[in-house]
Amino acid sequence: MRRIAMISAHSCPLALLGRKDSGGMNVYVRELSRELGERGFAIDIFTRSQHPTIPRVVNFAKGVRIIHLKAGPQIPYDKNCLWWNLEEFLANLLDFTEKEEINYDIIHSHYWLSGWLAAKLRERWNIPLIHMFHTSGVLKNLVARGGQEKEPWIRLRVEQEIIHSADRLVAASPAEKSWVVYHNQDPSEKIEVIPCGVDLDLFRPINKEWARKFLNLPRKKYLLFVGRIEPIKGIDTLLKAMALLTEDPDLKEDEIRLLIIGGELDSSSYLSHREMQRLKGLAASLGLQKAVIFLGAQPQDKLPYFYSVAEACTLLSRYESCGMVALEAMACGRPIIASKVGGLPFTIVEGETGFLVPEGNERIAASRMKLILSNGLRPRLGGQAVRRAKQFGWPLITEQIISLYGETLAEDIGEFPREGLLDERLRVREGYLK
Repeated sequence: MRRIAMISAHSCPLALLGRKDSGGMNVYVRELSRELGERGFAIDIFTRSQHPTIPRVVNFAKGVRIIHLKAGPQIPYDKNCLWWNLEEFLANLLDFTEKEEINYDIIHSHYWLSGWLAAKLRERWNIPLIHMFHTSGVLKNLVARGGQEKEPWIRLRVEQEIIHSADRLVAASPAEKSWVVYHNQDPSEKIEVIPCGVDLDLFRPINKEWARKFLNLPRKKYLLFVGRIEPIKGIDTLLKAMALLTEDPDLKEDEIRLLIIGGELDSSSYLSHREMQRLKGLAASLGLQKAVIFLGAQPQDKLPYFYSVAEACTLLSRYESCGMVALEAMACGRPIIASKVGGLPFTIVEGETGFLVPEGNERIAASRMKLILSNGLRPRLGGQAVRRAKQFGWPLITEQIISLYGETLAEDIGEFPREGLLDERLRVREGYLK
């Protein structure tokens, strides 16, 4: 049995998605670990305890444990503050593994805070380190629109250190791999492009009328946003595009609604509440009080119904490393209207599974929304989106990770139990998906 130390320091895989500091990375760590456990790996996910009553060890799935470690106050706090408590996290992690007399084969870390911890563990344990950034501080700073949106300088320095100390790096798209190679002069052979996955059992097409009745929504045409409420998600561009739609004489203003899922509607935290209030104020100034509905974070098992009730899912981000929301919506048969940034052009096929638009251009975004709303494109694009999403199922993505583990250990540790899996795995790995 191979043991993997999975480090997700700042955010627990069990956290409710869409709230501050919880999103696609939580899903990635959770679903990858679940799949690895099903294949006989023993996975320990180390994360920060955010409440003193949370059990220290949670047996999450077959072969998978989530281990909550104290690192500063056991309350929710901004992830960047964790930097000052990483030494305590590291000490508690080492204490846990020494008491249980556990030896791991590989460290697999996620995000820069976890990467710093993983590099320390690699030095101590002398085992390989595989790291995935999920987002890049440098790229986020390139699209930041003010000092408050800038990532701290320590992140940029630590990310460079991780790039050079990790044995292998996982990039979610060819664009991310190109960035690492270009900005850090690191050998491309060290970086493996393995896209994010999607749970095809959970995310599947549901009859639109059934979904509407389940959600108790009136009969309207819905557009959808799902994600964290933060400036980099470009929700302000989305609201401006929505305003243009409601002014279009060819569309009936009262028939169109935009559902925004994410964030905390009743948060008492100024920092987490500020962007929500800014966006609500913008919506009001644009006359969108009736057309835009802020729903806050929603349980993941309800998301397939929201995707299925929508005509299209929107993702007008300034930067996205992968765009797992796009995969989820596509798996539910919904086309995507997204910014042509980061890994989104790798996930979305222009004109086949949705439309890619210039970042920050609300007029082109509104025109693509109108195409889907008024020209009956949704069924055709949605059907192609479902077929595309099937190529990103977690079993296929997990096999690529297992293959990478084997290459890193210079051993053959992979099995291919499902019919046709090897051919699909190689197609994804070589980047031939279209």
